[in-house]
Amino acid sequence: MISMGNLASTYSNQGRWNEAEQLEIRVLDVTKKRLGQKHPSTLTSMNNLAVTYLNQGRWNEAEQLQIQVLDMRKRVLGQKHPHTLISMGNLASIYRNQGKWDEAEQLQIQVLNMTKRLFGQEHPDTLGRMSNLGLIYKYQGRWNEAEQLQIQVLDLRKRVLGQKHPHTLSSISNLASTYKNQGRWNEAEQLEVQVLDVRKSVLGQKHPHTLSSMSNLASTYLNQRRWNEAEQLQIQVLNTRKCVFGQEHPDTLSSISNLALTYLNQGRWNEAEAEQLQIQVLDLRKRVLGQKHPHTLGSMSNLASTYLNQRRWNEAEQLEIQVLDTRKRVLGQGHPDTLSSISNLALIYLNQKRWNEAEQLQIQVLDLRRRVLGQEHPDTLISMENLASTYRNQRGNKVEQMQV
Repeated sequence: MISMGNLASTYSNQGRWNEAEQLEIRVLDVTKKRLGQKHPSTLTSMNNLAVTYLNQGRWNEAEQLQIQVLDMRKRVLGQKHPHTLISMGNLASIYRNQGKWDEAEQLQIQVLNMTKRLFGQEHPDTLGRMSNLGLIYKYQGRWNEAEQLQIQVLDLRKRVLGQKHPHTLSSISNLASTYKNQGRWNEAEQLEVQVLDVRKSVLGQKHPHTLSSMSNLASTYLNQRRWNEAEQLQIQVLNTRKCVFGQEHPDTLSSISNLALTYLNQGRWNEAEAEQLQIQVLDLRKRVLGQKHPHTLGSMSNLASTYLNQRRWNEAEQLEIQVLDTRKRVLGQGHPDTLSSISNLALIYLNQKRWNEAEQLQIQVLDLRRRVLGQEHPDTLISMENLASTYRNQRGNKVEQMQV
């Protein structure tokens, strides 16, 4: 059983989640029969399977299994046991991916407070949970709170773990990501270059973390409109990932997608290469991850955006409707990704001069974003601006009613 579990873990690290799932189900079935439903090893097996569901984008299944594990760990091991706290943290992560920000925040604060009391302020587990709370704040658009918490974690990790420790470097990278969300590109770039240099020297040029740093820096160059530098770096990352991970690894597919987006940002919409890259990623993600995986749906939405820029309105509309229907069914009406799809479809209608349909969708998105994300979240403000733009295009006076 240990060997099968280790092999499943290896598959998971390789992004071979379907193979990992099959092994983990076998391990769980055998462990249940031999040791019983409540044995710690059985609960660990259930937890591993829930994490695989999370990686597959099967968040509802992951949630159900993780709640089951958490309830049994509380009962068998107690509220304060490290494994119980891990389950609480995993469930908070699932809520974050589902766009259930309030539940994620409440659970993460609970885990953090308990970890502080048990292990102290400077324990690695405490710092890890502070970092996770910072990520939740970032996704909520509460960037100042995220920044403050990330700086606190970073300072503690530097002092406790050292400047070059992987966790310290992750903290620097997280802070850079927050700066990017705030539009502070130069500060983000400085931090990302720092992380990349250390990871190259400590981990090597081909290590997954080094490649992630290169990809993050390329993304910053993209936002700075330094197209050529972004493109060169992304091609380098893509070629290395193909070599190290293979053509079908999720990280390789992300690199292909990022390169295609760089071409699009350069206005190279009509170049066959950009569209071909997106179709290639979409086909591979359908086969490797499945039709309903969030990354697959993201690829479909990106291709729809390309069609939109190429003025292929009907193809863009058909593809975006397909994405929207799947996201509603899999993620729910109020999930941020679903709301992005509704907003994208409204943009297509806007370009088709179908003002009334665009307006109805944008009002729907705005109402949901206000309720789910809050009045001041950046996505809510974008929705208000989009609706105001539609009113202007309709040459109505409704724009005066908007308080953007």
